[in-house]
Amino acid sequence: MKNEIITFNEIIHKLNKFWEKNFCIILQPLDQEVGAATFHPMTFINALTKKTFNAAYTQISRRPTDVRHTNTSNRSTLFHQYQVIMKPSPLNIQDLYLQSLEIIGIKIKKNEINFIEDNWKSPSLGANGVGWEVRLNGTEITQFTYFQQMGDIECNPIMVEIAYGLERIAMHLQKITNINDIILHANKNTNKKIKYSDIFLKYEKEMTKYIKEEINSNNLKKNFIEIEKECNKLIYKNLPRIAYEKLIKLSHLFNLIEANKYVPITERHDYIEKMKILSKNIAEKIKNEK
Repeated sequence: MKNEIITFNEIIHKLNKFWEKNFCIILQPLDQEVGAATFHPMTFINALTKKTFNAAYTQISRRPTDVRHTNTSNRSTLFHQYQVIMKPSPLNIQDLYLQSLEIIGIKIKKNEINFIEDNWKSPSLGANGVGWEVRLNGTEITQFTYFQQMGDIECNPIMVEIAYGLERIAMHLQKITNINDIILHANKNTNKKIKYSDIFLKYEKEMTKYIKEEINSNNLKKNFIEIEKECNKLIYKNLPRIAYEKLIKLSHLFNLIEANKYVPITERHDYIEKMKILSKNIAEKIKNEK
């Protein structure tokens, strides 16, 4: 009997079921442009509190600087991550992760899986952590991080984050080499298949054109200044969660500015420092809540 191909959506469904059984609430994606699933407010906020918190969610992430890679087989400006956050970190978290790979069809004994030390940081979030990148037959498929700081504030207790790269995992399971050939969905009654390219290819082409030809960096910089002011005002008004939404917008604006043209080192540092200060001020407000 021919083995059925696991679709992209089925991978997500299986991960949801697995982590829900392991005490995670299944959250919905954030409805903003983020560079990584870590930017979801449930990760940022709950890394700062002392409360137990376990959650999992799928997040579309955007990296405009990857526009230069759009002709390659496994990178694009838009991609999906599956994020698991658990606090405090279970002692058997690595075993749980390996079990989750088995659940979606990655046979541990038949593949080479390596944990490579790769300490993580996000300067704009004032965040850093220790951990590994997980490689499947030489390809990175997951980032595994124990958060040490968020918003420049020490995390206590420490939260663990597992960020799966869904496209790369799907390409392995479907035995393909081009991201556009990923099968997102298959109707078992009609045998009709929806591919990645059917949904995302035109968007990717338009985003490439936008970044290379249509972005107005001066307007983006003006927007950055205005949103930074708004973010500071919201922090002053003691509305840290709304201020955090503005910080996310600033991060995406910066990514667009950087993707459009070369940003001098000193200017880049200034942008990152502004966001880092905002993230620290937001984090302090959240940390000090009663």
